[in-house]
Amino acid sequence: MDKFRMIFQFFQSNQESFMNGICGIMALASTQMYSAFDFNCPCLPQYNLAYGLGILLVPPFILFLLGFVLNNNISMLAEEWRRPRGRRGKDAAVLRYMCCSMAQRAMIAPVVWLSVTLLDGKCITCAFCTSVPLESLGNASHPRLSQGEVQRVLARIPCKEIYNGQQLIANEVAVRYLRCISQALGWCFVLLMTTLAFLVRSLRPCFSQAAFLKSRYWSHYIDIECKLFDETCAEHAKSFAKVCIQQFFEGMSTDLEAARCHLPRKAPADAGEAAEKLLGITDQGTMNMALKSWHRCKPPLHLHPPAPPTGNGWAGEGQPPTHPSAPRKETAAYYSLV
Repeated sequence: MDKFRMIFQFFQSNQESFMNGICGIMALASTQMYSAFDFNCPCLPQYNLAYGLGILLVPPFILFLLGFVLNNNISMLAEEWRRPRGRRGKDAAVLRYMCCSMAQRAMIAPVVWLSVTLLDGKCITCAFCTSVPLESLGNASHPRLSQGEVQRVLARIPCKEIYNGQQLIANEVAVRYLRCISQALGWCFVLLMTTLAFLVRSLRPCFSQAAFLKSRYWSHYIDIECKLFDETCAEHAKSFAKVCIQQFFEGMSTDLEAARCHLPRKAPADAGEAAEKLLGITDQGTMNMALKSWHRCKPPLHLHPPAPPTGNGWAGEGQPPTHPSAPRKETAAYYSLV
């Protein structure tokens, strides 16, 4: 169990590398899915286009959504987008940076699927076999076939076992023509995606380096803050449950003693430590109020030392400093999302 906990903590501390690995695995899985997929073109004029384009476009869309679903930051981004403004402002540039980072990772598997599908050529052959130019590749002046019959014959081009239109156009000629177009589109798509990836990864920071660093810093901050808040809540819940259980058994022990069942009582050694971790929040209503306040009004990103109040009887009121001539040390650190 400790080994699994260590692995889970490693994945949490290296989330970016972990997500890159997940996206790479999804990309490899997409190629394996396509190679294992039994592509069967219906070879009917009214279904070929829908089937071919469906196999070409629907799986990439599903893989794109899965890339977002497997990313833990999607819930954090939605929460940050929908939360009330409260005492902390929201920077649209940070949200855009987070969304673009997730989209870049989620697009890896769909791009691989589209590239493999176009380079293979089966989808394009099935979808556009009825659009083969008979004027240049076949016998367009066949006297015994109507336009509908010609379409039905051309729709059977991907199905060699049932194709019977050799006198209209040779099956191998049509397949080679469509596969050539598909592979050309595939290589153009690969070149386009590679160029866009190069521009995004290398040239974007050059235009607005300060804004890029700011967005990246605060996106990391939001991620770390969310993790630390969850860890603190888990620690508080554990301490709260421990104190509640201890109080329950202490009450049961008191009831048994009142019933003349003398049982040895021994205070647990960690009772005080668990009570200290509650930080003064010791009931359900207060905890619910704290969680609601965290969502609605997160604390401002303005770190400052607690200044003693003036006029309410706190200790130290009205006492002069020990060294009046000493310069005042500014310890406030101001960080703002806006």
